[in-house]
Amino acid sequence: MNLVEILRERIQKMERRRTEIENAISKQDAAKSPGYASLLRELGAVGKILDPWQEYASTAEQLSEARELAESKDGEIAELALEEVPDLEARLLELENGILDRVLDDDPDADKPAIVEIRAGTGGGEAALFVSDLFRIYSKFADNQGWKVELLETTDSDSGGFKEIFFKVKGEDAFRLMRYEIGGHRVQRVPATESQGRIHTSAATVAVMPEVEETDFVLKPEDLEITAMRSSGPGGQSVNKTSSAIRVVHIPTGETVKCQVEKSQLRNKERALGLLRARLYEKERMERLAKEAEMRKSQVGSGDRSQRIRTYNWPQNRVTDHRIGSNFSLEQVLEGKLSSVFEALQRADREAKLASL
Repeated sequence: MNLVEILRERIQKMERRRTEIENAISKQDAAKSPGYASLLRELGAVGKILDPWQEYASTAEQLSEARELAESKDGEIAELALEEVPDLEARLLELENGILDRVLDDDPDADKPAIVEIRAGTGGGEAALFVSDLFRIYSKFADNQGWKVELLETTDSDSGGFKEIFFKVKGEDAFRLMRYEIGGHRVQRVPATESQGRIHTSAATVAVMPEVEETDFVLKPEDLEITAMRSSGPGGQSVNKTSSAIRVVHIPTGETVKCQVEKSQLRNKERALGLLRARLYEKERMERLAKEAEMRKSQVGSGDRSQRIRTYNWPQNRVTDHRIGSNFSLEQVLEGKLSSVFEALQRADREAKLASL
């Protein structure tokens, strides 16, 4: 079975699924049905495959016609057709790769917004500064993509930077791309406080989770211990006057979340519950994915937080992604220009998935 046949077979399944979803939606009350929003999201995800497939089929037909005309005895027509062939071939390949990435993706959460956690690892204050660097890189990339970044919570370091930072990224393909960042990130550079010019190695860990709607993961009130407290850290005179900070403990698991970035207690509570919901859902999600562990070992985006995935080397002005053994410009990465990195990771992931078929 060749690639087009594989695509066509899976596309036919999705066309049937779209019909099922449309029928289910037509029978539900949007205001009363808890699964209505989930069906709409799935319908949108399926459409992002079927719509490009229509363009793919049309482009393939145009390419076939152009190649035939390029063999025409009419020299002018043949020349014009020959000029069209490279552009049509490039567009066909672009569509094919985009469709493949979605068709071969077995993650039902791929089209959701992303919640990102960055935590300082070994390296003390330098690691905390590295957390800040990573946050700036992701923020710049998000801005380039037209994504929206919403800060959820931070824990400042005494020496500058963050011990940990949590934020949400919302936009087209946010979680689909950001999940490639899961794992250990290492930085090699001379700290500003190093008088001997010695290179230090520090680390940070990145976790990326899909945002979870209340209807997709229900938090039982009796399982929650919610405490209001005064905010701590910098923020002006108003910070410590009101008990706006919120701490939520999930009693069955002991999972604890604190949020104090907003002056509103209600907004902090909403953010804390959202982060808690994402963490608990992620645990269930990783247990589900663990059942497919053998298959996923050969894939780039395995979701293993303990895996060291990338080194940022300041002296050599390069960034090395260890999963694919490729180097990238540090200057480009620091400016949030991660497209080439993600394209290389997607290409490797695509090849691994195709090889496993």
